[in-house]
Amino acid sequence: MVSPAHKPDLLRDNELIYGRLLPVDEPHLVERYNKALAAFGLKPTKLKSFDIDRTGFSPQVAEECGDYDYLDPNGVNRRFIILTPSQIDLPVVHTAFSNTSQLMFEFMTKNQRAINALTIKDVIYGEIEDSVSEVNDIEDLLSINQVEFKVLSAEDVLGKAAELGKLVDRLKQEPDAWRNDAMLNRMVELAKVCGDIRENALVPDQVIFRHNAFWTSHFGGLYVFIDPDVTTVISDPSAPGFRRSRPWQVSYLSIRDAESVFKFLASTGRIELPRASWVETSGYLEHRAEMVIRDLIRKSEPDRNLTEVDKVWLQTWIHGHAELINKDGAFPFLNAAKREIKQFGQIRIDEVFPQQRFLLVRARPDHPDAWLTNRLISDFVPSDFISRYVFNKQGFYRDYEGYSEAWRSHVVDMLKTTYLKDKIALRSRLYGLTD
Repeated sequence: MVSPAHKPDLLRDNELIYGRLLPVDEPHLVERYNKALAAFGLKPTKLKSFDIDRTGFSPQVAEECGDYDYLDPNGVNRRFIILTPSQIDLPVVHTAFSNTSQLMFEFMTKNQRAINALTIKDVIYGEIEDSVSEVNDIEDLLSINQVEFKVLSAEDVLGKAAELGKLVDRLKQEPDAWRNDAMLNRMVELAKVCGDIRENALVPDQVIFRHNAFWTSHFGGLYVFIDPDVTTVISDPSAPGFRRSRPWQVSYLSIRDAESVFKFLASTGRIELPRASWVETSGYLEHRAEMVIRDLIRKSEPDRNLTEVDKVWLQTWIHGHAELINKDGAFPFLNAAKREIKQFGQIRIDEVFPQQRFLLVRARPDHPDAWLTNRLISDFVPSDFISRYVFNKQGFYRDYEGYSEAWRSHVVDMLKTTYLKDKIALRSRLYGLTD
């Protein structure tokens, strides 16, 4: 995974990296966070204030200890620290698996009462435990079918609640238990810590969750899609175990093979083919065309100041660079596709060059894998930095490293005025997504 340790302040200042995190600046919360770090065998932070994401990851703590994987040491069995139930509304900004955010959300949703009660007095921490301790090849990834949240608390409120529950059961079931002064005194001690466990659900109800389709940073980036009869792996063929792990159950596609990847997405109903019903109302092809032109400007004039660029300037640039645009081919292709869709309502996708097909499609919005599919599509359309940022931040940050200072400023300005201005509206209009 690309480490964000030295990203320019431009991204941070505009909340394009580590945005919407939760400030931790109250001494008792900092102290609780340090207790969780100590339980993981890590040094306590000396910071008086820092920010955390949904999992408890802090970019400031990561910088302080010089390790962005301090909560993710082997890229599996992700650690988490929960100081407050409000973490459920935060993003996950550093992870080796794309579904970490969803797993944390499900855990916090299913165990809301326990988390609310526990975090009043304690910090919750633990691991999202997979069935493997480290990932050496694709088989290790495929063996992860479910995860279990191993939950602990610094003051052992969880353990004390469990002990109190057992003593309450003894009191109810053993006729002479009420005569046992030592037991009753112990119950009083425990109740001072746990409160009335009949009212406070201190023990999480559900800790096991299914590990569904995902992207992982392992082996340079790898996708796993799960269908009833087959699991599909899409990665670089150099990944260890490619086409060797469970070939009778697993289909392996090279991420360099645009045709095979596209056929997989289309045949499994994960994408919307270009049809007038959504293309004309979304402005999707116009968006793609503009991104193509802006990328050509970047490649041909990387240091150009684009602060004052508007639609008129872009049109003038297009007229003045017809040879470059025709040689690239993407812009004329998109214009021809628009005309064909307007005339016939759809396009003959089989007649389109495989790489260019990804310019025309989006994930089917109602499919459970919509976000993951849009992420995969963005790998084939790197010119669209807005789609890259929305669905594939690791890829976007990697691209950003190679941009000139002028282009970085332009990209930040574009994201601010398009996506950050109204995220929900842009996702709805371009991608049909409502969440």
